[in-house]
Amino acid sequence: MLAQDTATSGGGSPELRSARRPSGHPSPTWLEARQLAFDCAVPLEPVEVPLALAAGHTLTRTVAALQELPHYDSSAMDGWAINGGGPWILAGHEPFLRPGTASVIATGGLVPVGAQSILRKESGQIHPDAGGNPLLRLTDNAKESEPGLGQHIRPAGEEAAAGEVLIPAGTTLNPGHIALAAVAGHDNLQVQAKPVVGIVLTGSEVVTSGVPEPGHVRDTFGPQLGTVISLLGGTPAGPLRIGDSYPEWLAALGGSDAFPGRMPDVTITTGGTGCSGTDHFRAAVADLGGALLLDGIAMRPGHPAVLAGLPYGRFVVGLPGNPLAAMMALITMGAPLLEALGGRPLSAVGQVTSAADVDPSPGRTRLIPCTFIEGLAFPASHTGPGMMRGLAWADGVMAVPPAGVQAGEPVPVLPLPWTKANETILSTTNRARSTAWPA
Repeated sequence: MLAQDTATSGGGSPELRSARRPSGHPSPTWLEARQLAFDCAVPLEPVEVPLALAAGHTLTRTVAALQELPHYDSSAMDGWAINGGGPWILAGHEPFLRPGTASVIATGGLVPVGAQSILRKESGQIHPDAGGNPLLRLTDNAKESEPGLGQHIRPAGEEAAAGEVLIPAGTTLNPGHIALAAVAGHDNLQVQAKPVVGIVLTGSEVVTSGVPEPGHVRDTFGPQLGTVISLLGGTPAGPLRIGDSYPEWLAALGGSDAFPGRMPDVTITTGGTGCSGTDHFRAAVADLGGALLLDGIAMRPGHPAVLAGLPYGRFVVGLPGNPLAAMMALITMGAPLLEALGGRPLSAVGQVTSAADVDPSPGRTRLIPCTFIEGLAFPASHTGPGMMRGLAWADGVMAVPPAGVQAGEPVPVLPLPWTKANETILSTTNRARSTAWPA
């Protein structure tokens, strides 16, 4: 959902605030771009989902026991429910167990009224009495403590009282939580909605299989972008492949017919963010009533990244066409945007000691995939804008400031979406939501 001004434009849609700097001013810094992408959105409304779809979501309403757990006195063993001292006359499955009688019971079975304990199956045996009637007696395997009063009976409410909170709001649900909610009597849970992210892949020169001929390139986005979006907390939709024509762009960003089902909260495009005759990102956004929120970032690679807002709280993230540049743009502005929409805090930028000198790059942050060895960050090789080799083996991304960094100095580092925050990365305090850059 888009952060709104109080004013509205025609048609009742919220007015879009542009975070872009005035023409002629420098592009936002890498840190500013992260914060602006986070600040431009507010969390999506919570949704009700069935238990089977709730794992991995953040709970927004506490889960309490709808009745006692367990909600009846139950047996903890296979055996017999007994009343009084033995031997016991074997009774049928009756709601009340008279003194001197026993009835067969299975683990989890309802303990009949009057039962004083459960005798384990291995501790008893059925023998006929003088009249040929079945009689339950203790065996030599029975322990001295058997049968003890209340033994092997799980009393009602032993696990939880009715109304007791079992899972607090804010919990990221795992399969154990789902099972607990089911035991507590719930069919659906209220969770924070995950943003639906439409994927639009562009370029008539892109091929999706085999070895490309000169003038064509292999698609690197289609096989992995959906997975990355899931790791960033989104629900991928698509991918939709289009050519380089303006009508195709307009239809894809319009969303209603491009993606079946729920309209994407965010649409991610690949390529088309330049200024050539085949780059239609900005024109399509304008014709759909949108506004540019970020138009270029002072970083390399990934400078020609664009973030736009569309009416009714939708966003478009324009990634550059080069694979590494696109991934750097995605973790710079796409990840914070999805965090904001998903109701999560902006992830912190950590610090790692640089193992190498990195030359200054005046006016821009250099994003360099790196590996961690013994607490040091080593810049990876093969990290050109169109290369994937260095990123494939990286642990994180160094955000080298414009002044560069010397070996032994701390350098800002982000983990990659598919790598957990390594203990090598010394986290800083999460940045708070701030006022957006003035238009």
